[in-house]
Order: sequence, then structure tokens, then C-alpha cells
Amino acid sequence: MTKLFRLISFLEGVSYLLLLFVVATPIKYTQGDSSYVKLLGMPHGILFMLYIVFAIVIKKQMKWNLKDLGIVLICAIIPFGTFFVDKKYLR
Repeated sequence: MTKLFRLISFLEGVSYLLLLFVVATPIKYTQGDSSYVKLLGMPHGILFMLYIVFAIVIKKQMKWNLKDLGIVLICAIIPFGTFFVDKKYLR
């Protein structure tokens, strides 16, 4: 279960970075084309929801207290946050 959460965490982090900094948002505001936001937004949203659900499910297995779970959940909305969670909480 932890390996699957690590994979989801990595993919969610990459999709977030692609959406915000690399592809979708820069193209939307420089070229006026919002199709990439729509294209990357749905997979990112699904990965985000999976990240939240898996974090709650594996809380007991990882022996996280509420503070740790809160940090893991907040890291989902911070760019590069999921990579921090992988390094600090999942290894």
C-alpha cells in the first residue's frame, strides 16, 4: 500500500508542476490557449483525490498522528510538497 501511495504522490506532484509551471498555465497566459489546462487538469484532479484518500487510509499503517497527517495533506497543495512527503514520511 505504501509503494502505491508513493507512486500516486510522485505522479500528483509531477502533474501539479506541469499544470502550474511547465506547460498549462504558462501557455494559457502567454498564448491564450486554455486547452492544456483542461487536458492536464482532470488527471491532476484525480491524482489529487487519490492522494488524499490514500493518505487517510495509510495513516494507521504509517503510525502518523493528526499533526503528521495534516502536514501530509497540506503538502498536496504546495508545489514540490509531495516530494517532501516522500522523503520525510514515506522512506
